[in-house]
Amino acid sequence: MKLCEMVPSLEERHGGPSKSIYALSAALARNGHAVELLATEPGRTYENVDGGLHVRIFPRDWPQRLCPSAGLRVALAGEAPDIIHHHSLWLRTLHYAHQRAQQLDKPLVVSPRGMMSRWAMRHHALRKKFARAFVHPGALEAVAGWHATSTEEAAEIQALGFTQPVCVAPNAVSVPVDADAVAAAGYWQTACPDVGQRPVALFYSRFHQKKRIIELIDLWLERGPRDWLLLLVGIPQDYSPVDLEDYILRNSGVGRIRAFSGIGRPPPYAVASLFLLPSHNENFGLVIAESMAHGVPAIVTDTTPWTALNTADRGWCVPWRSFGDALVAAAAEGPSALRTRGRIAREWVLREFSWEKSARELAAFYQQLPSTA
Repeated sequence: MKLCEMVPSLEERHGGPSKSIYALSAALARNGHAVELLATEPGRTYENVDGGLHVRIFPRDWPQRLCPSAGLRVALAGEAPDIIHHHSLWLRTLHYAHQRAQQLDKPLVVSPRGMMSRWAMRHHALRKKFARAFVHPGALEAVAGWHATSTEEAAEIQALGFTQPVCVAPNAVSVPVDADAVAAAGYWQTACPDVGQRPVALFYSRFHQKKRIIELIDLWLERGPRDWLLLLVGIPQDYSPVDLEDYILRNSGVGRIRAFSGIGRPPPYAVASLFLLPSHNENFGLVIAESMAHGVPAIVTDTTPWTALNTADRGWCVPWRSFGDALVAAAAEGPSALRTRGRIAREWVLREFSWEKSARELAAFYQQLPSTA
């Protein structure tokens, strides 16, 4: 098949989707499909061919918040793919995907990427109503099929009244490279010497309200083990590292918590004994899978699709109200028991979540779809 995968941005600052959409597109190409991946970026044109994957980045126009791009729109008008698959909602690139699918009478597939959860729909709800009516009018109704990364996300789509078929094709992880992990550990031991002196609980995600980053700081100061360090590494959004360090200082947390931007820095999994992500919602949570792939057990909230962590001593998936209890219990297990949990989690996640498997499932779904309305 000839496939066009589209996403408003592949910039690092957007977190997991930037990595996962590229990885999924590359896996589709490895499976024998001709794949074009289109995106926008402020003031930048870029083109690269990676095997069967052709990546093209187009300059983003004003207003940049909505990701319009005349260059992308014109390029798409010259393409005739069998499937147009757009990742994410509420931005202008979805309008281009919808229009071109209609012109070609080809299926439009949309991946909400967590944007249809109850929490997400309530967050800036008026902006989303505006986007649905004026930024990409009629696009959601014209979808031939949805792509969800978990059964929980599929249920969220259906709960909003959409009746089109849904393919559940999870994100995946690759086997970590040992040399990269060693280099990352060296980097973080220099940037934050405390990580080499005591156990580390790691938060690694966007600094966004959705992730409960402030609530996690409060919980750590109340119930976190005093001989551990909470390391916060993330992409600045609602909060910057300076904002978080100021908050920590005002709440007498100096020495117990450190905050760093993750932009341009290696992932800090190699220095962690435990991974923490207390999100309000995750459609998948790629960093959760990545932590386990690095042998780091995780504590996450049950509003993420990771209840399987509670099986076979892989980790903890609990309601937010029980997060503190899980944190205390995990720290009390000691380093050896946590390493054992991490090994079990690693074996499981690398066995169950592969990009090739997800690409095969998605390609089979594409072939079953009717044309767009």
